[in-house]
Amino acid sequence: MAVRATMSRFPTDPDAQEGSGLPWGVTVTPFATKDENGNPPVYGSDGHLLPRCENCWAYFNTYCELEQWAWNCSLCGTLNGLTSEAITRYSQPQSCAEMMSSFIDLELPVEGSEEESMQARPVYVAAIDLSSSEEFLELIKSALLAALEALAPEALFGLATFSHKIGLYDVQGPVPIVKNVFVPADSDASLPIELEDAMPLLSFLAPVETCKDRIVSALETLKPTTSWERTTAAGQGLDGILLGGRGFGVAMEALFNYLGSEYGNTFALARVFAFLSGPPDYGAGQLDTRRYGEQYASKGEDADRALLPEQTPFYKDLAAVAVQAGVCVDIFAVTNEYTDLASLKFLSIESGGSLFLYSNTDDSTLPQDMYRMLSRPYAFGCILRLRTSSEFRPGNSYGHFFPDPQYENVQHIICCDSYATYAYDFDFANTVGFSRHTSEPPMLQIAFQYTVVVPPDELSTPGSVSASRPKHSLKRRLRIRTLQYLTAQNISEIYDSVDPEVVLSVLVHKVILASLEQGVREGRMLLHDWLVILIAQYNDAYKLVQYRNGSSTTAHVDVAFSQCPQLQPLPRLVFALLRNPLLRFHEEGVHPDYRIYLQCLFSALEPSSLHRAVYPVLTSYSTPDKQAYPRHSLSRAALITSGSPIFFLDAFTTLIVFYSSTADPILPYPPPHDCLLRSTINKLKQERSITPKLLFIRGGQDDATAFENYLIEEQDVEGSGLTSVMGFVSFLEDITRSVLEYMK
Repeated sequence: MAVRATMSRFPTDPDAQEGSGLPWGVTVTPFATKDENGNPPVYGSDGHLLPRCENCWAYFNTYCELEQWAWNCSLCGTLNGLTSEAITRYSQPQSCAEMMSSFIDLELPVEGSEEESMQARPVYVAAIDLSSSEEFLELIKSALLAALEALAPEALFGLATFSHKIGLYDVQGPVPIVKNVFVPADSDASLPIELEDAMPLLSFLAPVETCKDRIVSALETLKPTTSWERTTAAGQGLDGILLGGRGFGVAMEALFNYLGSEYGNTFALARVFAFLSGPPDYGAGQLDTRRYGEQYASKGEDADRALLPEQTPFYKDLAAVAVQAGVCVDIFAVTNEYTDLASLKFLSIESGGSLFLYSNTDDSTLPQDMYRMLSRPYAFGCILRLRTSSEFRPGNSYGHFFPDPQYENVQHIICCDSYATYAYDFDFANTVGFSRHTSEPPMLQIAFQYTVVVPPDELSTPGSVSASRPKHSLKRRLRIRTLQYLTAQNISEIYDSVDPEVVLSVLVHKVILASLEQGVREGRMLLHDWLVILIAQYNDAYKLVQYRNGSSTTAHVDVAFSQCPQLQPLPRLVFALLRNPLLRFHEEGVHPDYRIYLQCLFSALEPSSLHRAVYPVLTSYSTPDKQAYPRHSLSRAALITSGSPIFFLDAFTTLIVFYSSTADPILPYPPPHDCLLRSTINKLKQERSITPKLLFIRGGQDDATAFENYLIEEQDVEGSGLTSVMGFVSFLEDITRSVLEYMK
């Protein structure tokens, strides 16, 4: 569980917090195997016996004062009695995890009978869009072949297809059998029969171990529904326009009801992979994609604002059905047509899944992403709870979870991997803040309760061949991290303790929220104004504004934070965020689906990955085996002045190796497989939550546009002719003018 704060020294009171101009909060990556310093938790058992404070319900931890019969809560100060069992246990402190470390992971007893807890086979269902092309289906086949390699042998796998009908495959016999159920075209009609009546669920879910080859041969039979089949099913649409036959909404709802009957019986979590090649346009849940047309221009609407909210609550409601059925949905959209991910995204993010968007089938990383996603461990049925000492409290929480309807500051996460990150900001509980005279420092406790599927231990019965295979078992665990922070005595202590990557994380969450509610323009203004106010507060705190000749028009403002190294990256990060497709305008060619994809991606990234995605890391190499400089600014000037022949750019979703046009021709191109640069690239690819695209470009020979687009600090950016495109230097001049205006 990695926890990073925007500032490691907290402000003492609301005035200090307001005066700093910085967001105050933390990012939490609960299922990360280590903390932010690389230390693992201390593991233990009997989590249900851990003492809790009777006032604030915090858990006993190493910061609590322990007396012979009682303990003082480190969060609220309440004195709590200890049970006789706890007294005995704590008389040997080395025997229990909670006495040894403030970062612990304890096993909890699984509720229900032993037999029930063993019935925990992982279930995966692929739902494939047949209203598509041959190329799309070829890509999906290779992705599912990769997925089958990553799945445990005991897993159950179901293959379903959807178009104007839902196809269910039974691959457990000698020949794959497909049963079809037709989807009614009306948006409020229901299926003629339940899927369970078309094919019993246990015929549909096949064990990967014995049926892998037959699943593969069933995949080979998949063909796109022919246009005449779709035409006769869908009939002519409005004004003779042919409506497609992509009954995605109906198919998803039917699948959730189908699987839900065995939830808690055959499986504890089922994962549905939905592969889409375009917008749902048939039956219930169909989306009107005409809103992505020219009509917005004529109505004078803000296209960015019009295309961000969902057009129907259908998929948000469907996510609740999925959660009830124990299903987590991952959506893989492979399309360059408008698919309205703004409406579809809730199905994935609210059920604990992910949203992936690939603009074409040619260079798609879908097979690698599938393999990577299925190879890494995940927790499910998670509950995340944040508690603070009494002087402050959590304000907003951000991330892909849904809040508990009953309890404050409790979030439910359906499915969580080791990368998923959540953010919180803090408010003071009163105007006093942290008293300077007491010895009680600010405390934070994060509790994360989760379930993991533990594969059967084959060695449990050596020699004996049992009639039934050992089954997966469920383990319920409780991970707790208690942190103590210092308070800052003055503003420079706050500024010196800032973590710019975490500040960026909290800002990105706030900006995404603002743009969803009020439009992209509002999000941009919020970011711009935040930087102006921060620079003004900083200049004011350090008394840096010098008025020449007594007039404010010629005053000098320090916009580069020259007195505070920790704040220096912020103007560049804000500049880069304003240049990011997340906040660029529709008329600049930003596809609304791509913006939604970025919103979903950015709001789950941990701070250092987000930093790379917003302001890529550019390093230079003198040879493929020797690094020259670890960091350059993203400008052509930096390339020229460095004089290095090879550059490596890491933009999180893309990695680019660029050989400059002046590079010595004897340098090997592309870099050999055993060099330092290659091993750096391989290490980055291994550690990443998604598969980055890797490009090699030779300056002067290949088209270098892909690389040059990332050099955002230039004034001569060949944009779309819009005045909003300006270089970093003129951006700082604009900020300076705004700061002076603000400080008048």
